[in-house]
Amino acid sequence: MRKLVYFTLAAFVVTMLFSPLAFSARKTIIKIGINAPLTGDIPKVGEGSKYAAMMWLEDIEKAGGLEVGGKKYEVELIIEDNESKAESAVKANTKMISQDDVLAIIGPQSSKQAVPAGEVANKYKTVMISPWSTNPNTTLDRPYVFRGCFLDPFQGPVVANFITDEFGFTKAAVLYDVASDYPKGLAEVFKEAWEKKHGAGSVVAFESFTTKDTDFSSQLTKIVKSGAEVLFTPQYYNEVPLIVSQAKNLGWKGPIVGSDSWGSAETVELCGEACYGLFFSSHYAAAGAKGATKEFIDRYNKTYGYIPDDVAALTWDALRLAQQAIQDTGKITGRIEKDRTAVRDALAKIKNFSGITGNMTFTEEGDPIKCAVIVKINDQGDYEFYKSSCP
Repeated sequence: MRKLVYFTLAAFVVTMLFSPLAFSARKTIIKIGINAPLTGDIPKVGEGSKYAAMMWLEDIEKAGGLEVGGKKYEVELIIEDNESKAESAVKANTKMISQDDVLAIIGPQSSKQAVPAGEVANKYKTVMISPWSTNPNTTLDRPYVFRGCFLDPFQGPVVANFITDEFGFTKAAVLYDVASDYPKGLAEVFKEAWEKKHGAGSVVAFESFTTKDTDFSSQLTKIVKSGAEVLFTPQYYNEVPLIVSQAKNLGWKGPIVGSDSWGSAETVELCGEACYGLFFSSHYAAAGAKGATKEFIDRYNKTYGYIPDDVAALTWDALRLAQQAIQDTGKITGRIEKDRTAVRDALAKIKNFSGITGNMTFTEEGDPIKCAVIVKINDQGDYEFYKSSCP
């Protein structure tokens, strides 16, 4: 008799577990993945990503959850360190998709990690928004992969046009990391744009190095002797100070211009006065910001003790894009594959999104149409808006 009772109870439990009533009664938590370089070559990029995400989550929690279709859901962040490595970024995406059941992923930031990680996200039909990756291959032929920034084919001509208009130069030099997708791609785009304006051979020095190199004297010596009037180097905050100081020590007198990878607060902290007066293309300028952008900057600064870089601002926008897409689905079914597809479809339809880094409307490829900003590092070391360039 006792065995019969146990069997009956067990059968009841199994029936309830798989019944629609039990499924609807289970608590559904919306999980958002953060794939960021918390360690490795560019940990400041990961830090800004994490801090912006924590601020976003704080707002969601204050509101009592994320409201979708009239119902509020608890939100959980799954934060994974990609160690600034491509293979680690792939592993992070794989884990978050297959084990953690994330609804969407924010990051990776750097193109070196975002391009391979995007392949995984698209394969498993999970929305991935890279806030900072400007390499075209990140979203190319990947309907589930989006970005929150402009692309290198746009940024390269922006820089070439700015240098031409601002200084009137006709001879340029480029120094870039040949082993990293982002600087390599942008260096090539810039060269093509420059020579289209000034003729073949007008990039008089096109010098490369490999990731983790710290001595650029050989390349810079060639650049100094080349007759170049300007040096373009699309490198990260850990490399820019070394390049600038070594160039000046070798007798370089012309301006050095950078790209959005210069946007970290660490760039000017490590470079100091040697970088004052230099320009770079970026996604937003903190100095002189207004409205929602200023509110974000002030809150971030008060909470974490420093001015947020473009990575943090773009991460904030990417999370709010994901939030709007989730809300626009109108319903969370609890069936992760179905909900992921619904989020993807809703995200692709977003028009005129008002972000703190600018307004966005997505193309069919998942890329936003938005403006670039030329930033000047002023004599106080602040990143000051200089001019904008729009599509």
